[in-house]
Amino acid sequence: MQNVKVVIWGLGAMGSGMARMLLNKKGVDIVGAIDIGNKLGKSMYEVIGVERRGRAEVIVKTPEETITEKCADVCLCVTDSFTSKAFDKFKFVMENKINVVSSAEEMAYPMAQEPELSKKLDEIAKENGVSILGTGINPGLIMDLLVVIMTGCCESVDEITARRVNSLSPFGPTVMEEQGIGISLDEFNRKVETNSMSGHVGFPESISMIADAIGWKVDKVEQTMEPILTDVDRKSPYGFAKAGNVAGVAMKGFGYVDGKMKIEMDHPQQIEPEQVGVKTGDYVIIKGTPNINMVNSPEVPGGIGTIAMCVNMIPQVINSKPGLQTMISLPVPRAIMGDMRELIDPERKVVK
Repeated sequence: MQNVKVVIWGLGAMGSGMARMLLNKKGVDIVGAIDIGNKLGKSMYEVIGVERRGRAEVIVKTPEETITEKCADVCLCVTDSFTSKAFDKFKFVMENKINVVSSAEEMAYPMAQEPELSKKLDEIAKENGVSILGTGINPGLIMDLLVVIMTGCCESVDEITARRVNSLSPFGPTVMEEQGIGISLDEFNRKVETNSMSGHVGFPESISMIADAIGWKVDKVEQTMEPILTDVDRKSPYGFAKAGNVAGVAMKGFGYVDGKMKIEMDHPQQIEPEQVGVKTGDYVIIKGTPNINMVNSPEVPGGIGTIAMCVNMIPQVINSKPGLQTMISLPVPRAIMGDMRELIDPERKVVK
């Protein structure tokens, strides 16, 4: 049985972490790495800071140099947050008959905000006999799939609150920019007013995933965004906020069903929260029969969690029927502690 073959598109903080995780797994080979700028032409091992130790060399190349028809079983696409920005990448990969796992937040449930692009992605995937999935720690698991799972022990559900108090420190430059790390309060307010401040990406996706899973019809989704200012200088591997500037964003999302607010998302996140005594954690609170009050503190680390979710979903994506998949259409994630090849269904779809 051949090893599972993986291409990684994007060797930033998350992509490099996925590469390091894969190198420690059995039954899987990294056969290609894609990036831009000064990473091009370098050994992937140099870029991710791992000794090669006799492994086959992988040189970082352009997409056109790396992606050929059926050159891999799956491509981990770790480049964007938004479906529209990543669409052409997904199309290119799938038209070469390669499955896709994306860390783009909107791709966790793209039908929430990009229904037409979702249809196109589903069509392209089916035409080429492959599957595409968006996942991560949040959205993907903590504030949506985990909530859905916990409703499974309820006779009825009245209201849902998902809360995640987390650290942004493990994430790379793209996330630092999206969260406004290091900017002034005035600049933060200008960005909010001009709708150029991303903050957390994923509330419409998480709310829609939960609602669709349990049979609620969402009327509307609302969001609020407030800056988290720091009293002291804070420095993470990819971000810096001096005292008085923005160290994070406190966001809330609200999902309305039949005119009533039924789903609340509460998500304050910042770099180095422990430095100022903030206790992190993940919370699922369900009012229903019975009531649920699940607490995990400290939080599941966002960096490790996102890396693991993308890698651990590889077998489910390879085994799935062709098309656009979500975390509620595939078997639940689980750690891969044995040989990845043993998790691949021998009767899985055959790419023609």
